[in-house]
Amino acid sequence: MGIRAILEKGLTAGRGLSVLVGIRIMVFILFCSSFTVFAQNEAKLKVIGKITDAQSNSALSYASIRLFKVSDSTFVSGAITDEAGAFTVDIAAGSYYSLAEFIGYKPQITQGIKLTSVNSPLNIGTIKVTASARTLDEVTVQAEKSSMELSLDKKIFNVGKDLANAGGTAVDILTNVPSVAVDVEGNVSLRGSGNVRILIDGKPSGLVSIKGASGLAQLQGSMIERVEIITNPSARYEAEGMGGVINIVLKKERKEGINGSFDIITGHPTNYGAAANVNYRRKNLNFFINYTMSYRNTPGKNFLYQELYRNDSTFIMERDMRSNLKGMNNSARGGIDYYFNPKNILTGSYTWRRSKGKRFSNLNYRDYLSNLGNLTGITNRTQDETETEPNAEYSLTYKKTFDRKGRELTADVRYLDNWENSDQYYNENIFKADGSPSGIPPLLQRAVNYETEKQLLFQLDYVHPFGKDGKFEAGARSSTRDMTNDYIVTQQASDGGWITLPALTNDFLYEENINAAYGIVGNKTGKFSYQAGVRAEWTGVTTELKQTRDVNERKYANLFPSMHITYDFAKQNAFQLSFSRRVRRPQYNDLSPFATYSDNRNYWSGNPDLNPEFTNAFELGHIKYMSKGSLTSSVYYRHTNGKITSIRRVQDDGSSYTRPENLGTEDAYGVEFTSSFTPFPWWKMDGSFNFFRAITDGTSLDEDFQSDTYSWFVRAMSRFTLWKSTDVQLRGNYEAPQQTPQGRRKALATLDLAATRDILKNNGTLTLSVIDVFNSRKFRSITEGPNFYARNSSQGRLRQINLTLNYRLHQAKKKPKESLEGEF
Repeated sequence: MGIRAILEKGLTAGRGLSVLVGIRIMVFILFCSSFTVFAQNEAKLKVIGKITDAQSNSALSYASIRLFKVSDSTFVSGAITDEAGAFTVDIAAGSYYSLAEFIGYKPQITQGIKLTSVNSPLNIGTIKVTASARTLDEVTVQAEKSSMELSLDKKIFNVGKDLANAGGTAVDILTNVPSVAVDVEGNVSLRGSGNVRILIDGKPSGLVSIKGASGLAQLQGSMIERVEIITNPSARYEAEGMGGVINIVLKKERKEGINGSFDIITGHPTNYGAAANVNYRRKNLNFFINYTMSYRNTPGKNFLYQELYRNDSTFIMERDMRSNLKGMNNSARGGIDYYFNPKNILTGSYTWRRSKGKRFSNLNYRDYLSNLGNLTGITNRTQDETETEPNAEYSLTYKKTFDRKGRELTADVRYLDNWENSDQYYNENIFKADGSPSGIPPLLQRAVNYETEKQLLFQLDYVHPFGKDGKFEAGARSSTRDMTNDYIVTQQASDGGWITLPALTNDFLYEENINAAYGIVGNKTGKFSYQAGVRAEWTGVTTELKQTRDVNERKYANLFPSMHITYDFAKQNAFQLSFSRRVRRPQYNDLSPFATYSDNRNYWSGNPDLNPEFTNAFELGHIKYMSKGSLTSSVYYRHTNGKITSIRRVQDDGSSYTRPENLGTEDAYGVEFTSSFTPFPWWKMDGSFNFFRAITDGTSLDEDFQSDTYSWFVRAMSRFTLWKSTDVQLRGNYEAPQQTPQGRRKALATLDLAATRDILKNNGTLTLSVIDVFNSRKFRSITEGPNFYARNSSQGRLRQINLTLNYRLHQAKKKPKESLEGEF
């Protein structure tokens, strides 16, 4: 095959769907394997170089380079670039030309490579490749990134490629990210661990503060570019989060001129929304703004069956709850990048969010004695809540790069100002077993909750390369956070006045100060590379109940070492052994003693006496690139002291109290596989499988608080290109049953369906998605104690159907890969 034929074939692969280029690269890997023996027998010489993006000059990891004989265009040998975009090809002396390829980029041929024993290793310099694109009626259509990008220390989930995400929120997106699970309350877990650090653009956000991760339901998915999963972070990252770090990266362009994308959303149950992501770049100024608006009416339901054993009798309660949450969410994020010169950038941004919701819940209790045939009474309770949540974030970031590649300094300061105001009314009526009035006067109660949060954060990071592959990193971080919660519950008296319930009224103050410094050194020798670091954190937390003058002050200093060792066994295989020490500090919701009052028979609250938990995490990871896909696998182990788990206790009157407690230890073992596979150009598959064992010992708190569970969960996505501009996608999740210290959680299975079609001369994309096709996303659990048995089934969101129109202005269907935003 001649040079022209190879180039034409490569260019054809670069057009349309980027998967054709991907298949060529994967086939190349297979060819490399086949020619390994030949290369070793004939060659001891080397050709070296680097492959970069022609526009941004950023290195392209895992790009391919192949060498062909000039005489007859016979393929001889090749290689895959490393994380820095560098390659080394072992080959015999001779005259060659090279073909460089990467997914979504045009093939690039370099001629005139003459290798001799004298000039080996021959450096052919930097090969710059450009993104593949073709013009259709003056509309640019660029190749798309795969939905998952894999590396040893992180997984990157590109949101736009998952069709079912259209019209959803950040919670919907996280629900379907490999290794991640989200329960009915919006709580996020990673590899079975509920303690995970969630960041927005690498920094803390008000969306994951006052309300925990459930606040992510206010973040519309159209604002999100990608999600990064870091399972065993280095010392650069905050030590918080024993399960790892989830970084949500928001969209921001830096291309010349004006460009943007716009979304219109409609759905059932009610889901109306609009979003705009606009960018304008001229010379040394870059303006960006994101705005989203949504209105949702989210129905939910929950059923609880409880048996209480007391005085040789069994008291049975059934509670059936139906709820509707209507909410209007607005979010705006804008900023300016100012380029003093190519090596100095100052970025200022402001984010404003406001959420106003109306929740109405109807709770029906049915009480029985001994069995379900002996009904003793019926109680009806309603909750009518109005909630307002504004929050604002201000940030200023300066980044300086130096003449030597890889040397850079970053400084960041940001301020978060959030508050929440909740006003709830409760009506309660009690009836006899036959439905007639009981004679007990109706009950009217009111709960007012006012919460505030203010956080100031300073961060400085510096990277200094040395030698050929060495690098030293250092940084410091300081944050202060003040939170308040003014909570009051009142009840209407018989004369129409209101009286305060003292046991449910107080002011809770939370003050947190965390200062940290870290240092990391890394280097590479041949196929062996290492990175070692340590992070020191000084923490001070003070909580106070003003009315009762209960003050709890904690101060502690800790070291958090980390180690990552990597060895490349072959061009298609690499292994990494890593270790890190992590912490879970009790957060505001963990410590706040205020109990939820919507269900006055089942209370949830924090625990002011909670202590932090510490984890040592070990992981052995492997990545392999095959002819039609890639596979990552890992074996991990976590040992935790002071394990924090929610414990449920039931009183003699049948009311339950659930709050977090420190148990003893937990040992978790697991194996995880994540794969991307393209069997045919029109068929793409992504999947992940995680199997783990968790042994929890809480006997120091209670002899019954222990468990030894085996569990697993699997995610699979299959995408088909049926016509030139129409794709159909199926996405399935399954979570196996799991034992808990007080019972077990039952299995969960869901299926999502989506279809998309390009319209408006390929400037627009119309997507129809059905989330939870079979309405099966139900969280079911069984909890047992010495005096009770409880069975719960909860469905926070019913089947959702969304129709989304995305329109692009001077913007490709999917942006070229950008450098990662933000430092942790």
